[in-house]
This record gives sequence, structure tokens and C-alpha cells, in this order.
Amino acid sequence: MADTLKDLEGAQQDTRVPLGEILAAVRFNGDGLIPAIAQQHDSGEVLMMAWMNREALEETLTTGRVCYWSRSRGKLWRKGESSGQQQHLRTASLDCDGDTLLLQVEQTGPACHTGRRSCFYIALEGNAARIVSEPLIDPDILYHRPSGGA
Repeated sequence: MADTLKDLEGAQQDTRVPLGEILAAVRFNGDGLIPAIAQQHDSGEVLMMAWMNREALEETLTTGRVCYWSRSRGKLWRKGESSGQQQHLRTASLDCDGDTLLLQVEQTGPACHTGRRSCFYIALEGNAARIVSEPLIDPDILYHRPSGGA
């Protein structure tokens, strides 16, 4: 498996390898998951990090709609299925070690369950943390919950 990635270290630009061979080389962790970083394709803004199993990765590559593995729910999670805030895949890249994905996406509305554009809204500065963005949509409205609901 790892030989495929090792062989690619010296590969020339535009070298092509069958997708099945690359998927077989992906280094999923002990739970069968790989971290996937979602980045807005045109601005470069990092939106979120979530997990994918092989099924979620294959579905994403096949359909173009980003699908993750929800560890809390124990099932596939198609981004936006409850909020309507979908991610559409533009490009997917595997890192050199085969253990992290970078997804260039077109994000519809907020990516974060807090209603913010990005999940990375807590800046760690010196001896304090600072909130750096406001929600675009109230999470209760986003998820059709009664006000103040969980």
C-alpha cells in the first residue's frame, strides 16, 4: 500500500495513477477514518475539519456532494442534510503521507453548526481566547429548533 505513495514522491507533474490504487494506499486510522479539511475553493478560507471513511470518500468523489463520517452518530453525514448548508466538491487532494485530505469546496452558507462561516472562529491570543466572527445564521433557525433548544 505505502509503496504507491512512496513511488509518487519522485513522479513528474501530470503523472496519472488509477484512483483505485490511490484509495488502496490511503492511510485510514485504526477506526477506519481520515481527517478531511474543507477549504473554500475561491478564497482559501479554511471552513472545517471532519472525518471520512472510505465509503464517505468514495461517495464524495462519485457524487460531488461532500459526505463525511459522523463519529457521534455512527453513520454517514452528508454535509447540509439537516441545515441545508451543503458543500460541493471542486477538488480533492491527498497529502504526501496519505493520511489527510484537503477538499476544495463550494460552501453554501455557514459551514459551522454555530451558524458561522467557519468552524475556526476562536482565536487563541496570548493568555485569552477571542471570538473573531459572528454567526451568519442563528443555529436555532439553521436547524429548525425552538428558540434556545439544543
